[in-house]
Amino acid sequence: MNFSANLGFLFTDLSLPDGIRAAKAAGFSAVECHFPYDTRPADIMTALTETGLPMLGLNTHPGNRDAGEFGLSAMPGRGADARAEIDRACDYAVATGTRMVHVMAGRTDGGPDADQAFVDTLSYATERAATNGLDILIEPINHRDVPGYHLSRVEQAVDLIDRIGAPNLKIMFDCYHVQIMQGDLIQRFRTHQHMIGHVQIAAVPDRGEPDQGELSYHHIIPALRDLGYTAPIGAEYKPRGTDTDAGLGWLSAYSG
Repeated sequence: MNFSANLGFLFTDLSLPDGIRAAKAAGFSAVECHFPYDTRPADIMTALTETGLPMLGLNTHPGNRDAGEFGLSAMPGRGADARAEIDRACDYAVATGTRMVHVMAGRTDGGPDADQAFVDTLSYATERAATNGLDILIEPINHRDVPGYHLSRVEQAVDLIDRIGAPNLKIMFDCYHVQIMQGDLIQRFRTHQHMIGHVQIAAVPDRGEPDQGELSYHHIIPALRDLGYTAPIGAEYKPRGTDTDAGLGWLSAYSG
């Protein structure tokens, strides 16, 4: 199985281009990121070309984090802002050869107005992304880490995909979030695999390296492989120490 280094959490002591180089040196097969917008796309492309690594995905900008925003797309009255961030993310993805854009929902009251806002924004996002051959991802995020996040359950994401009906709208299946909110990971993955565009891993409950805690990735990763999932799995965890490299023993253990 191959793995993608999420540079939102890994190698954060380095610039984003140097993080790509560090991921290659560590043995990752791909990279992904959160919010790369302060880095020139040309600098990203230089590092990607040099290393031969693909950039799998990036997120829409979350908005004003200091004000508690964690995405805009399901927030009533913020449609124009959300669409502008989708445009920016898609343009950046095209400029860097990135394949997927994660559209962040944001914190809402969970009501029908928020749900309709999210449907409207995702409809725009899928049409905008399709013109460049991109996939749009939506990610259920747990309410322990992000209280009030609009999208928190896999089946909620499935319902959105059914309602919108766009073939390039897919689920970001983050095992960490799904375990906290719902559990039953392998069966839930098996049931909705046709809608899953990307998988991420981290330990539960501390979100550290995926080598301890209540999830056994020694079991989960081979199960995903047996179900036919062959794309790189995103390592989106927060290193327990200050040195990303020091905690990478799991990578060789799971890569066989």
